[in-house]
Amino acid sequence: MSIEDTDPRCLVNCFEPGKVAAARMRLEQDESDIKAVVRIFDVLGNRTRLRILLALASEELCVCDIAHALNLSISAASHQLRALHDRDWLRMRNDGKMVYYRTDPQKVKQLLSMTNAFLEARIAQQKAG
Repeated sequence: MSIEDTDPRCLVNCFEPGKVAAARMRLEQDESDIKAVVRIFDVLGNRTRLRILLALASEELCVCDIAHALNLSISAASHQLRALHDRDWLRMRNDGKMVYYRTDPQKVKQLLSMTNAFLEARIAQQKAG
């Protein structure tokens, strides 16, 4: 097998070098927004995290109750809750030794709205061009 056979890049000559350069420039300019959107889809694309968000959408629950509701170990639930909390999707409060979580509806709406606006703006650019 030659190196060309394993190279995943397109080996055909670029037909539209101007368009490719413009696309690269737009992607570089959008890199911070792209990273933010990826973090959002990282949460929404994970079945367990999405289920936790839905479980907490209507009421506050402690770690143990979340683990029972999702049929997870406490350790697994805590790991996912930490990931959601670190991304600002959840709020937590301590009550003695118990830790309770709830969604932050405003933050969730803000993140989804930002993602929607970003994607709609890029699609609108395509239609305009």
